[in-house]
Amino acid sequence: MKPTVLLTNDDGVSSAGIWAAYSALSEIADVTVVAPSTQQSAVGRSISIFEPIRIHKVNINGSLAYAVDGKPTDAVIIGLYALRLKPDLVVSGINIGENLSFESIMTSGTVGAALEASNQGTPAVAFSLQVNDQGMKFDDPRSALLEDDSIGHIVTDVCTRIFDQGFPEHCNVLNVNIPSEIHGGYEVTRLAHKLFHTGVEERFDPRGRPYYWIDGPIVEDAEEGTDVHAVREGRISITPVTLDCTAPAAFDGVRRQFRS
Repeated sequence: MKPTVLLTNDDGVSSAGIWAAYSALSEIADVTVVAPSTQQSAVGRSISIFEPIRIHKVNINGSLAYAVDGKPTDAVIIGLYALRLKPDLVVSGINIGENLSFESIMTSGTVGAALEASNQGTPAVAFSLQVNDQGMKFDDPRSALLEDDSIGHIVTDVCTRIFDQGFPEHCNVLNVNIPSEIHGGYEVTRLAHKLFHTGVEERFDPRGRPYYWIDGPIVEDAEEGTDVHAVREGRISITPVTLDCTAPAAFDGVRRQFRS
């Protein structure tokens, strides 16, 4: 029997990215799509606890999917507990836009869905695709970048290795980032510190009242060994991520500071 996959994302159930992943994964697994009904980028691991969640069966590209009126994390929880799926693996993506660095994965809905799956006991992989123009993230997500067969092949290859060899020990999620132009193979990386130089742009509405856009240019590069550097060099970054945010290196200093 084929392994089973719950496939989700944060770009919405109609995104080309999720259906590129579906096409690739269907060659090796039985895949069920459970994803947000609308764009939900940058919502992290937020959960809808103050409003009801509705799900709708939809037919996209001739395949059944479940559209969830909620966040990526909601979609995972609905898939596991309302639809009673018991997947061997949760796959989140393919996200249109890279998810690199501490900064990005803490807010990423794509990575957030994978973290939630792992927290609920199912191993998970998040896939993201670099875009050279950040505006592409918010355009029609039927990105021409996904027409490259190598993108789907990477999804198939990563998941096949997991099915054949088991999920890697000592991590909860694999965060995979694919460069827009691939010039190398896989590189196991650590998270860089930042992906963007954060800024705020002030504008004024027609009545003269200020409003703000959070923006800022993307970081050009980071130190060797990081996910940002690997992708900038054209290599496929695989970062093992853990749910445990404890900082053991700080224990001694904190103990000294709070000694009874």
